[in-house]
Amino acid sequence: MTIPQFLKRQKAHSGHYLPLTVGLGLTAGFLLIVQAWLLTGIINEVLFEKATLAEIQSRLWVMIALLLLRAVLAWASEQAAFRAAAGVKLQLRDQLYRHLQRLGPPYLSHERSGDLVNTLSDGIEALESYYARFLPAMSLMVLVPLSILVFIFPMDWISGLIMLGTAPLIPLFMIFIGKGAERLNQRQWRKLARMSAHFLDVIQGLTTLKMFNASRREAEAVGRISEEYRRDTMAVLRVAFLSSLVLEFFATVSIALVAVLIGFRLYWGEMDFAHGFFVLLLAPDFYLPLRSMGTHYHARMEAIAAAERMAEILETPVPKQASGQAPAPDLEQASIQFQRVRFAYEAGRDALNDISFVLHPGERLALVGSSGAGKTTVINLLLGFITPDAGNIIIGKIPLPQIHPMQWRQRIAWVPQNPRLFHGSLLDNIRLGQTQADLSAVCKAARLARADEFIDRLPDGYNTLIGEQGVGLSGGQIQRIALARAFLKDAPLVILDEATAHLDLESEALIREAILELSRGRIMLTIAHRLNTVRDADRILVLDAGHICEQGSHTELIEADGLYRQMIQAHATST
Repeated sequence: MTIPQFLKRQKAHSGHYLPLTVGLGLTAGFLLIVQAWLLTGIINEVLFEKATLAEIQSRLWVMIALLLLRAVLAWASEQAAFRAAAGVKLQLRDQLYRHLQRLGPPYLSHERSGDLVNTLSDGIEALESYYARFLPAMSLMVLVPLSILVFIFPMDWISGLIMLGTAPLIPLFMIFIGKGAERLNQRQWRKLARMSAHFLDVIQGLTTLKMFNASRREAEAVGRISEEYRRDTMAVLRVAFLSSLVLEFFATVSIALVAVLIGFRLYWGEMDFAHGFFVLLLAPDFYLPLRSMGTHYHARMEAIAAAERMAEILETPVPKQASGQAPAPDLEQASIQFQRVRFAYEAGRDALNDISFVLHPGERLALVGSSGAGKTTVINLLLGFITPDAGNIIIGKIPLPQIHPMQWRQRIAWVPQNPRLFHGSLLDNIRLGQTQADLSAVCKAARLARADEFIDRLPDGYNTLIGEQGVGLSGGQIQRIALARAFLKDAPLVILDEATAHLDLESEALIREAILELSRGRIMLTIAHRLNTVRDADRILVLDAGHICEQGSHTELIEADGLYRQMIQAHATST
């Protein structure tokens, strides 16, 4: 599907407002013709028939009424155009957001946040002029001039032929010039997306850049990219101004040609004054929709450039995900079985290859292995973000794809290595997944997570505002807030992604106490990067290149003298 086809498909979201905009514009065009006819009659009678004010007063009032009515129609047309564009923006933004949700974390982890934010914000806003200005102008460019020609041809077929012959020149040259401007605009929009992504990366990594004395170099890089974007913008503007100049030139020359021919024929007595004056009044308005469409043609170019990335996102196939409707089994009684599961992110590179294991109720299972061994893939499969290419994941006796995804995720509490806290109060961050929880339940969860001791010291307690990503809190405090979420959710399956990584000894001790409390009576699956944190696990799975090469308790694996023991020895040597 081409980008213009993609944009036309979104017209359906404008509802009846887009046809209403065109209808109001066409009505205003008809009123303009009536107004020009009344004005012609008034001037003709005053100049040649010596009419008095009393004789033309009623028609003057009608003209004033028409003028006011045209103003009302113009306002109504603007409102309808705005609502048409708003409907498209709202629906398209919703489509993109929901599609990104369906694509899930595996897709988002390979995309730059700044690029996606730019698409969802500035990219969507760039479509407004296309639907509110360009599309109505395209329709009126045909309808209004044809309506005017219907009245002109019976009175002056020569002027009608001139208008009919010169009118196509305006859109023709506009297309010739616009093709070059369209390529420039697409290149400019891609640079804007890259600049936005790069700038967000720099802002988010500002602390690291300062620590490595690289902030000045990055500032120069941002300045260089901004200067390149400025030059591209000016190149687009030069072409746009050239396009406007050409359109105005042809419109002006065409109107002048009509005026000169009417003037000569009036001078030679070959034409009636009323007819000539009426045609002359309508000539500028005949070319006005054509000029207006040319003026708004840059909106089409900008929309095509902005929609390129949107179409790319929406055409990205959604990975096969669980979409069943069966209720989730009770994990206090049901086990979780991986049966010869295989998964590959791309052909020829298996992330998991024929792995099988059983996670029993109340068991604490740890996954260890080098980077790329498949640990995160196991978690993504269990969370339902992706589904196996082969094999099955059985919950109790029900295959995971047959279970309702929302019900299944209600059974899971997830504590990642780098928890995401949002701008807002600590209270709202703790009850992120349980928005109806009361304060007493939140306080209990915070106490179990060993977070109450620092929250109570804060001036506003649980109402203390924190910044995005937990700005204002230490790493250990952020991790304890994430654990408090898990306690509040009280899910039977807990997934930990090395919750004690990068913490000081005191914070690590507190969090390990909280994790021990959290594991009681629950299934706990832990991804371990620091091997000293898995000694208390009931069972350890050692992954290597997508295979399970060993499994057992810490003591059993040490005695086996395999990969796990080598990893423990390497870890001890490095520390």
